[in-house]
Amino acid sequence: MIALTVSEIARIVDGAIEGGLDPDLVVTQYPVIDSRLTSPHTFFVAFRGEHADGHAFAQDAVTAGSPFALVSTPVSVPSIRVEDVVVALSRLSQYVREQLPELKVVGITGSQGKTTTKDLLGHILMTAGETVVPEGSLNNEIGLPLTLLRATASTRFCILEMGARHKGDIAHLVKIAEPNVGAVLVVGSAHLGEFGSRQKIAETKGEMVAELSAGAIAVLGSYDEFTPHMRTPAGVDRISFGESASCDVRAADVEFREGRAHFDLVTPAGRESVGLQLLGMHQVANALAAAAIATALNIPIESIAAALSTAEPASKWRMELREAGDIALINDSYNANPESMAAALRTLVLIAQERGGSSWAIVGRMHELGDSQALEHEEIGRLAANLGVDHLVAVGCDEYLTAVRGHSEMVVHSCSNFDQVLELSANIAAGDVVLVKASRAEKLDELAGTLLQSFSARDLA
Repeated sequence: MIALTVSEIARIVDGAIEGGLDPDLVVTQYPVIDSRLTSPHTFFVAFRGEHADGHAFAQDAVTAGSPFALVSTPVSVPSIRVEDVVVALSRLSQYVREQLPELKVVGITGSQGKTTTKDLLGHILMTAGETVVPEGSLNNEIGLPLTLLRATASTRFCILEMGARHKGDIAHLVKIAEPNVGAVLVVGSAHLGEFGSRQKIAETKGEMVAELSAGAIAVLGSYDEFTPHMRTPAGVDRISFGESASCDVRAADVEFREGRAHFDLVTPAGRESVGLQLLGMHQVANALAAAAIATALNIPIESIAAALSTAEPASKWRMELREAGDIALINDSYNANPESMAAALRTLVLIAQERGGSSWAIVGRMHELGDSQALEHEEIGRLAANLGVDHLVAVGCDEYLTAVRGHSEMVVHSCSNFDQVLELSANIAAGDVVLVKASRAEKLDELAGTLLQSFSARDLA
C-alpha cells in the first residue's frame, strides 16, 4: 500500500484511533482478513462473516506483527474503529486509487473464465512491469479493495476480478477502481437462480463497460448474443475478441494437441503463433481475452504470444491434469455451470480419444441455476451422450441421468456418496481418462484427491 499515517487512514475511513495506536505511525502494510496470514507486512481487517467474527482474532493478528486492526467494535489491541469495515475498505481503496494516476487498472467480469483470464493476463503483464494480481477469486466488495490496496507507487498494473450477486454490484466496484480497461468475457448461466434470466445477468455484467470513464477501453467477447452489443459511454473505445474474422483480436488456424490449443494470435499489430500449456478447448477464449486486454495496454504482440505460450496453470482445481500410473485425472472441481461443464466434457472426450482409453465423467450438482436446475442437468447428460462419453457417474445428482438412462450407449452410474464412487473406480483401467467436476460446495476436490491416491496405490501394488 502507499504510505499513509494512521491519522490519515482514520480520516479517510471516518474512524477513531483506539488502543494506544500512534496517530503518526506510517503505514505501508496491506490489509488481510485472515489472521493466519497476518505478519509485519499486513494490517488486519476484522470482518464479521457468516461463520466467524474477525474481532475474535484481532489479538492474534497483532501478536503476529500487524501494527493495528481495522474494526467495527472495540478490541483490546491498537485499532482504528469504524462503523462498517466493508465501507471503510472501499473508501480507503478508492483514495489510494486516486493517488496513483499512473497505475493501469484492469477490471474483468464474466460468467466464467475470470480467474483463468486474470492468471494469463498477470503472466503477460509481469513481463512489462510490477503487477498486482488477485489471489484466488477476490472479486467482491471485500476482495477487490484487498487487492487494490496491494498497489504501491512502483506498481504499473493492477488486475481486478469483479463478480456480482445483485444488480449494481459491478457498478459499485467500477466506481471504486476506475479501470483503464474493463473487460466482459461472456454472459452465461452462472447465478441464473439469483438473477432470473440471462438478460438480467447481461445487464449486470454490462455495468463493467457502462460505468467506464472517458479515455478507458472496453474489451468485449463475442461468445454470446449479449456481450458484443453492450453499450459504452462516449469517449470509451472498444476492442472485440473471439474466433471470427470480424474480431479485433482473434485466433486463426486453431489446432488441439494432447488437449491443448495451438493457434495464431491475430491483432491489429500482426500475427504470432501461440501454444497454450493450459488444458481445454475453452482456454482459447480465455487466452484471447487476456491478449485483447494486453493489446489495449499497448503490450507488444510478440510479448503477448510468448507469455501465453509459457503460462502454467496458476489456480488450483481448474482443469488440472494429473497422472496416476496409466490413468489420467482431470480435476476441475473448483466450480461448475452448464457452459464450463460442457467445455470440460469436450476436453475429456478429446483426451480419451488421443490416449485410446475410456472416458469417465464423474459429476456432481451445479448450483445457483434456479428453476432451470433439473433441465440444465438433464441437458448436460444428453451432451455427454452425444459427445461419446463412455461412463457418466452422477454423484448425488440423478438429474444428469434422467434423459439418458436406457436411451444411449453411454454407461450411467448413480452414486449417492464418495464411497460408492471409490468402489466403482475399481473398474477404471489403464489408459482411461477421468474428469471430476461439480460446483465448489459439492467438495469433489476431496474426491479427486482420494481417487488419485487410490490409482497411485494400485499402480504400486
